[in-house]
Amino acid sequence: MAKKQEKTQDFSKYIRLFWILFLGGFMVVIFLFLLASWGVFGPLPDHTVLENPKTNLATEIISSDGKTLGKFYFNDNRTPVSYDELPQHLVDALVATEDARYYDHSGVDARGTLRAIFKLGKGGGASTISQQLAKQLFHGEGSKNIVERISQKAKEWIIATKLERQYTKEEIIAQYFNIYDFGNNADGIRSASRIYFGKEPIELDVKESAMLVGMFKNSSLYNPRPERNPVGVKNRRNVVLAQMEKYGYIDEKLKDSLQKLDLGLRYSPESHREGTATYFREYLRAFMKDWTNDEANRKPDGSKYNINSDGLKVYTTIDSRMQLHAEEAVARHMPRLQAEFFHQNTPDRNPTAPFLDLDKNQIDALMKRSMRQSERWRHMKYDLRKSEKEIIASFEKPTKMSVFAWKDGKPSEIDTIMKPLDSMRYYKHFLHPGMMSMDPETGHVKAWVGGMNYRHFQFDHVKQSKRQVGSTFKPFVYATAIDQLHLSPCDELPNTQITIEANKFGNPEPWTPKNSDNKYGGTRTLKNALANSINTITARLMDKVGPQPVVDLVKKLGVESEILAVPSIGLGTSDISVYEMVGAYATFANQGVYTKPVMVTHIEDKNGTILYQFTPESRDVLSEEVAYVTVNLMQGVTQSGSGSRLRGKGRDKWRADYREIITGYPYEFTNPIAGKTGTTQNQSDGWFMGMVPNLVTGVWVGAEDRATHFASITYGQGAAMALPIWGMYMKSCYEDETLNISKGDFKKPENLTIEVNCENYNPNQGGDSENSDEDIPEELDF
Repeated sequence: MAKKQEKTQDFSKYIRLFWILFLGGFMVVIFLFLLASWGVFGPLPDHTVLENPKTNLATEIISSDGKTLGKFYFNDNRTPVSYDELPQHLVDALVATEDARYYDHSGVDARGTLRAIFKLGKGGGASTISQQLAKQLFHGEGSKNIVERISQKAKEWIIATKLERQYTKEEIIAQYFNIYDFGNNADGIRSASRIYFGKEPIELDVKESAMLVGMFKNSSLYNPRPERNPVGVKNRRNVVLAQMEKYGYIDEKLKDSLQKLDLGLRYSPESHREGTATYFREYLRAFMKDWTNDEANRKPDGSKYNINSDGLKVYTTIDSRMQLHAEEAVARHMPRLQAEFFHQNTPDRNPTAPFLDLDKNQIDALMKRSMRQSERWRHMKYDLRKSEKEIIASFEKPTKMSVFAWKDGKPSEIDTIMKPLDSMRYYKHFLHPGMMSMDPETGHVKAWVGGMNYRHFQFDHVKQSKRQVGSTFKPFVYATAIDQLHLSPCDELPNTQITIEANKFGNPEPWTPKNSDNKYGGTRTLKNALANSINTITARLMDKVGPQPVVDLVKKLGVESEILAVPSIGLGTSDISVYEMVGAYATFANQGVYTKPVMVTHIEDKNGTILYQFTPESRDVLSEEVAYVTVNLMQGVTQSGSGSRLRGKGRDKWRADYREIITGYPYEFTNPIAGKTGTTQNQSDGWFMGMVPNLVTGVWVGAEDRATHFASITYGQGAAMALPIWGMYMKSCYEDETLNISKGDFKKPENLTIEVNCENYNPNQGGDSENSDEDIPEELDF
């Protein structure tokens, strides 16, 4: 009996010990909470910080049709979305995997915490979604020190409960998706869904949502890129799908079918050198830098906006569909043109390749200039403080590098070992494009392609580059003559050589221009002369009106580049940018009203407050009549002149190899088109300016150095170098009926006093059209 009593007493002692330990532990936990709430383990965020947690938000560049073109950011490529922009299965996947009792607790899951304590974490962690958000927002990765980790955990509990009081369950989920770093510059769910699947979050399907939720475990380990861990990511995705089935969000049949599928990754990185409209985005970066530096554009507290972290929204005029059509046209044409250029400039065919018309000393001087202008020279001289001798020697040292190349018609890179000087000479071979498209009435720029690959070629050939414009300048001379002399497109002038004497118009020497075909005689109507770029007719018009009125007109048309008032400008000797030329030509399509090109409509802060609204700039330059007659003249270029291939004419007479260069031919447009080709004296610059009533587009193609060019006019003319890009671009635009690109006539003034129908004007005139470009002559417009 005594033994039995002793055993009972011993058992009760253990019970008391258990309760002492349990209550003591409970009091320790309570005390731990109190210490954390008193700030002993470090300051806690107050309610103002909880309401506005500090996260870096990327500036978003938005197209006119509501698509994201790109972002400006330093480290965080984050654009937040609301809960309503998340698909339900994405939310379900998160709850099923990370916090099954999410809707039943107030920030801390007691059952999960006890389980984690008793099983020492082997049965899974106890962090709720609210706790994980608290960690992401306010202290990041946990410490490995056990004492610090316990204090961090206590702070997480406190912050999590505060978050639960401050926000709804839905808002906490949205914040968690927005804050998480999914790797590969995919900060937040919106960037992640765009980068990994090329779509907005609301468009994600179940298996895609499961993959992204699976990455919450460890986005560095579960990186889906093919060269990283796609197998592990698929396995982790399947765990998420199993959790969704376990908690009744999907059925077993769907789970089994989805687990068999591949990831379906459409990896499209969002970096500053990749993606859509890269050259435009860099122009916009400079625009935004100037805007933020203006003291008139400040935050309420007086500080400057940071375009990399303040979450601005920049609404642009670029149409993402038209931008894509423009980039695709460039990508289709340039590899073919480049292949022909390489074919013609092998060392056997051209010992000075890629240069023409230069001797060895001239080439050496050109390369030395290029060395001094290079980033390598700048870095070694100013950053590394190297001597000139050391810098020059570095250009002769073979180095591992990746160089640009066209492969199977697509941009690619070649890993090689090459002297930097040889790589510079290699890059001198490449032809580059510049293209801009604009609505002439509103001035809204719809497409901007400054080059073929921003990763390797950062120089923008839309606004930065200025090159000789060739015969695309001639319409300015014709417009001046029509304005001053009231000429008709049907008026005839002698096709004979003319000399403008020295000192006339300030010309220092006599000027006697030649026609490209050296053919003279008879007369030409103005329309026929412009269509076939007859230089003698342009010279006669320049002799009648003088160069200064032409310069004055061009300046009113928005051209800011320097233009000397000498007669030879009529043949396109001036250097002008694509941006300026498109703005100037748009005035003709806009009934004589110049509208300054617009790229940004407005800017908003992260809360949607408008910070900037553009103000249109326009001015009357020409009468409607003069503008219409000039357009009518340029319509002749696409009807019977150097732009007639847009109509599909003469293709049976073209050589097969030439058709390969004229990508996309025949275009077979039947609608009214006004335009002008341009080719410089040595075929170093090819232009085409094309217009329909509501869209004006300019294209330039040429090499970095003017000594790099085609040997003959066959391939070096604007109709071969630049016009195909315009043709393919417009075909794509017309095929997309949502764009509403006009196929109608240009607006005709009600009281037109100048006759444009030559049959009514003079039934007996016709003009010599034997030099029409329908037959692809070896010579063309200069």
